[in-house]
Amino acid sequence: MRFYTPQHKHYCGIDLHARSMYVCILDQAGTILVHKNLPATPEAFLRVVAPYRDDLVVAVECIFTWYWLSDLCARQGIAFVLGHALYMKAIHGGKAKNDKIDAHKIAVLLRGGMLPMAYFYTPQMRATRDLLRRRCPLMRKRAELLAHSQTTNSQYNLPEFGKKLAYKGNREGVEEHFPEPSVRKTIELDVALIDHYDKLLGEVELYITRTAKGHDAQSFARLQSVPGIGQILALVILYEIQDIARFPRVQDFVSYCRLVKCAKESAGKRPGLSGKKIGNPQLKWAFSEAAVLFLRQNKPGQEYFAKLERKHGKGKALTVLAQKVARAVYYMLTREQAFALQRFVTA
Repeated sequence: MRFYTPQHKHYCGIDLHARSMYVCILDQAGTILVHKNLPATPEAFLRVVAPYRDDLVVAVECIFTWYWLSDLCARQGIAFVLGHALYMKAIHGGKAKNDKIDAHKIAVLLRGGMLPMAYFYTPQMRATRDLLRRRCPLMRKRAELLAHSQTTNSQYNLPEFGKKLAYKGNREGVEEHFPEPSVRKTIELDVALIDHYDKLLGEVELYITRTAKGHDAQSFARLQSVPGIGQILALVILYEIQDIARFPRVQDFVSYCRLVKCAKESAGKRPGLSGKKIGNPQLKWAFSEAAVLFLRQNKPGQEYFAKLERKHGKGKALTVLAQKVARAVYYMLTREQAFALQRFVTA
């Protein structure tokens, strides 16, 4: 957990929503200078902070509406801090909770050097990262349609298709497999939607790949040197990390990827684990997938995994492998080197 500790003359806490924002501005002594509800527009924000622009810092909680305010502060030369939503327990711990109280608490945490910081993604790669995240639910919808075709076949106890419907050539005429006209129409609908998703996903993936080569072609190529990390996983890792230098230690990076367990301890006792949802779920998924794909047609990797499996069991061995792949990626990107398989399996 990192806190924002620099001192300023004025501290602005904002409880930000889609159409409104509650603004609280404090001075160094903690005196409330502004405490009002405003429309969430650049004009309203600049107007209310204008008298206090001298050495001002602005803080908001990390929710989906912060992009425009972060960009506005960057253009105006105003210091901006993004508060980590899961760490900001103080906002939710009071007897009463509303926008006015929340804005004041954000400002107080900021003034006291106790505001837990989240990383705010810079605009250069942010929109492409969001487009890549948008691809994931589209892929899930496509998978649901493929699964529906298979379950429909099982409902009527018909012979297996005998081929993977994920490939376009194997889907031609698949509706003829079903004798019932209404069922055939259902499968026709599924196939038409799958074909449409394939077209959209192909266009999105091509666009993101070309954009990634413009953003950081070297890192994109290095990531694909890891067995099991193909084009899509490399894109996810590249855009979710953005700048590997923001992680001072490999332990910080692995924790951010949700690949380590966080123990709770008090008076020498460990009652359990915590913090499972703190970190990046996209990187957790990417490295978990990479660990499984790492073993495909990779004889040294399979031999190394067999040792882990004998020691930990299959499930935990995959977790250990995912963590080690993440560590390897960290050192690859920081040292600007390609993946070395022999060093990986012998380390």
